[in-house]
Amino acid sequence: MSFEFLKHYMPRGIYGRAALILLLPVVFLQLVVTVIFAQRHFEGVTHQMTDTVVRELTLAMQVAQMQSTPQAAADAVARDLAALEITLAPVTPDQIVTTREWYDYSGRVMTQRLAQRLEGFAGLDLTSDNKAVRVFVQSDLGPLAITFDRRRISASNPHQMFVYTIAFGLLMTIIAIIYLRNQLRPIKRLARAAEAFGRGRNLHFTPAGAVELRAAGNAFLDMRQRIERHIEQRTLMLSGVSHDLRTPLTRLRLGLAMLEDEEAEPLLADVADMQGMLDEFLSFAKGAAEGEPEAVDPMAMVQDIVANAQRAGRDVTLHPREGEGQGTVMLRSVAMRRAVDNLISNGVRYGARAEVSVMLTDKTLRIRVEDDGPGIPQSQREEATRPFTRLDPSRNQDKGGGVGLGLAIAVDIARSHGGVLRLGHSDALGGLRADIVIAR
Repeated sequence: MSFEFLKHYMPRGIYGRAALILLLPVVFLQLVVTVIFAQRHFEGVTHQMTDTVVRELTLAMQVAQMQSTPQAAADAVARDLAALEITLAPVTPDQIVTTREWYDYSGRVMTQRLAQRLEGFAGLDLTSDNKAVRVFVQSDLGPLAITFDRRRISASNPHQMFVYTIAFGLLMTIIAIIYLRNQLRPIKRLARAAEAFGRGRNLHFTPAGAVELRAAGNAFLDMRQRIERHIEQRTLMLSGVSHDLRTPLTRLRLGLAMLEDEEAEPLLADVADMQGMLDEFLSFAKGAAEGEPEAVDPMAMVQDIVANAQRAGRDVTLHPREGEGQGTVMLRSVAMRRAVDNLISNGVRYGARAEVSVMLTDKTLRIRVEDDGPGIPQSQREEATRPFTRLDPSRNQDKGGGVGLGLAIAVDIARSHGGVLRLGHSDALGGLRADIVIAR
């Protein structure tokens, strides 16, 4: 049996589902107890008390039937049956009514029982006096009204059972919800710490709660420490290798400087390419671990990046119509600048010009870089974001060297901020469109 349709009506959060698991049995148990009490106990007691009163009313009617007038019947009942505390009085037909409050459950049971057991029953009035019952009966002397105490036919304070059940049920539910919140709070803190770590931030987290929750928290801390150690060791190792390679490159430069210009020029170009590749490789090794997250104005940051690119002679413009929203975003400024600069460098390397735009909303930050180059086919976009990938058919390699790390660095930095790098086709310039999208 499939219960897929229930998923649309279930709460999405763990707190809502736990509260539902807690409240559903309590409410169901209260309903069952209320129904059983009403049918088995309350209704049965009302039937027994009504049957007793019916016998007394039958005796009163027998005494009244032996009289010649309604008034004489009333006097006889008051005189001979005074111990029963029953009052009999003549009424007119238009005075006969059947009234009761909508919430008077015992009144409904009482009316049904009197109609079944009392001969000549014509109506029942339970609203004129809440402490008395007025029964209308048809007799040989005409319609009569018999009045007696309400406590003789229904249990006193019948609502107490329902009030106690609901009151104590609500009290225990509130206590259980408070306890449940305390138990679920460590899970929420663990989720926030994991989400922050995925975005490159380290929140202080101390395992708490039940044994299982503490075990999960300790496992998360161990995993975070291992990942941080791995990143640190990788960065230190690659930084050391890059530093060691700079020394022979410097010696090569010095040696080539002693040669003739015509002979040294191509070799110096090769050394410069090697130096550029080494710098790019070192940037990839650093990844997004450089610096701590801080509140950054993305509009100001992108304006500064574009201004620096223009001073360097690149044909880069900032799209004025795309700048939307105001505020700051928690970013690693150095890493994000490197990612945007890599996208701009790719744009002007494989195309003639690049265009940058920023869109900031309440939920997301989007930095878009477009160029007028050949672009990347959709089937190769995923491959293009992998490290050390160079797509010869889609990129003109004569326009610049590289080791295929530009997009990989941007992807790594975007992911470290909890975002993504999306590649597409630029409708404005006709080349590649690269979007860095980060949730605020």
